[in-house]
Amino acid sequence: MSGHFSDTSSKKENVKITSEPKPGFLERLSDTAGGMLIGLAAFSLSFYLLFTNEGRALKTATSLDEGLSLVVPLDNIHSVSQQNEGKLVHLSGALRTSKPLFDPSYGLSIQAVKLKRQVEMYQWVEYEDSKEYEENGEVKKETRYSYNTEWKSEVVNSRNFDREIGHKNPSAMAVESFTAVAPDVQVGSFFLSKGLIEKIDSFKQMSLSKLEDPHADITRRGDYFYHSENPGRPEVGDLRVSFFYAGLSGDKSHRGSADVVTVIARQRGDQLVSYQTKTGDVLQILYPGDLSAEEVFQKEHESNTMKTWGLRAAGWLAMFVGINLMTRILYTLVDWFPVVRDLVNIGLKAFAFCIATSLSLLTISVGWLFYRPLWALLIGLLSAVPIVIAKSRVPPKKHQ
Repeated sequence: MSGHFSDTSSKKENVKITSEPKPGFLERLSDTAGGMLIGLAAFSLSFYLLFTNEGRALKTATSLDEGLSLVVPLDNIHSVSQQNEGKLVHLSGALRTSKPLFDPSYGLSIQAVKLKRQVEMYQWVEYEDSKEYEENGEVKKETRYSYNTEWKSEVVNSRNFDREIGHKNPSAMAVESFTAVAPDVQVGSFFLSKGLIEKIDSFKQMSLSKLEDPHADITRRGDYFYHSENPGRPEVGDLRVSFFYAGLSGDKSHRGSADVVTVIARQRGDQLVSYQTKTGDVLQILYPGDLSAEEVFQKEHESNTMKTWGLRAAGWLAMFVGINLMTRILYTLVDWFPVVRDLVNIGLKAFAFCIATSLSLLTISVGWLFYRPLWALLIGLLSAVPIVIAKSRVPPKKHQ
């Protein structure tokens, strides 16, 4: 690619300039052809994404409505009633675990559902800023590499740096991050399934102010343990360790009372497990706080709506980008003429916008056809609006 480069550097900054001949017409045409294939793939993917998303959204909404109509509120969570065996139940209560979670390496424990040790290493980090410009018939690319030292929870591979000399990182951390999970978690007399426990993920940082330094080579400062000779002026390779917990479950703790959660799941003996709806979806819901069944299902409907619109936007964008790439060849054919090139560029983007909007609405309407035919017909008619508007803005031909 590069025929020439110049290099200037200092300890924390490196600038590299590469240059290559300006691509000719055939080369640009070849690049455009490759882009057309990518555009075709994105265009095809958008149809699949939009169509399946509508079916998923309607299926999820139907399952949630079914769940709300069948759910049984539990008045007493401290006894297991056989009358509710196999039913979808709703309950709220404080979390309970059988024993605390420990990290013996740092001498701490906590009565909680999860305990996370997060290890960060002080490392060199490379930042890249590039710009391209034309000079003497060549396309030049100036890339500025800057380096800074930061705390990072993942090892930064300095071998991939443009300039590793003076910016070398260790290849591994001496202490590893991990998350401990309580084996048995209860709400009242009911044990939560693994899937429900996974939903308890609202982590809070532990205060280490009441803890002593666990070893002579480890220093506590604030809410961190430092593996460093001088935490105020760390060196590359130094470590700092912090702790987080989720689902406080102790009755007597200086951190407060146990966290309250609301659960909707199937009762199986003294366990709360997933419930399968008639449409094949699985209901296994947990939210923090004391919520009614109606509030829980309302939150689930809102989450489903947000996901549906997010995937619709992603499908439309994939279609818009795909059409842009497939029609890019027209821009390449006229890019020698600046005025014509700019007009063609605007026209192609407007064309892509209208077609992507119309086809997206049409695909969505097909997805609704078997569930809500009237809505499908309405959206199908709406899909013609962008094309009609675009056509109306084209001036009519004058007849001689």
